[in-house]
Amino acid sequence: MFKILIPAVAALGLVAFAAKTQPMAETASSPVEHTSQAGLGWHVSHEGAMAKLAYGVANSDQLAMMVTCAPGDMTAAVYGDVRPTGTAAVAFSPMDETRIAVKDSPLRSLVEDGRISVHGEGGVHRVSATVVERRAIAEFLGYCARKQA
Repeated sequence: MFKILIPAVAALGLVAFAAKTQPMAETASSPVEHTSQAGLGWHVSHEGAMAKLAYGVANSDQLAMMVTCAPGDMTAAVYGDVRPTGTAAVAFSPMDETRIAVKDSPLRSLVEDGRISVHGEGGVHRVSATVVERRAIAEFLGYCARKQA
């Protein structure tokens, strides 16, 4: 699983290079807006009972963030070089995994508003989702909340 994650600088560089960036304000602490372009986007896949939501280049190992869950778990594991902001981590693991509650997650705002704020070594960024991606993300979250696959 960790073979698909790229180093922090490369992931944020990929996002900054391939995504359209627009400064939100003149302050250094303001998030930068990223839209899905040049192959970057939100992708949902399944591996057995596990569902995966990733932001990066489809069918590649160039991912900035991956969220995984199993049906009925009600928490999701977040991997990668960026993490959603505004989350209270449920638990950490020594393998660079953060667990967050699915129903209280900023992933809900990604479905509702089409945006999520993430943070990493490169600062805070806002990443958006298209209407089609938002539907797929909503299905991913619904899958996570189910009692069984």
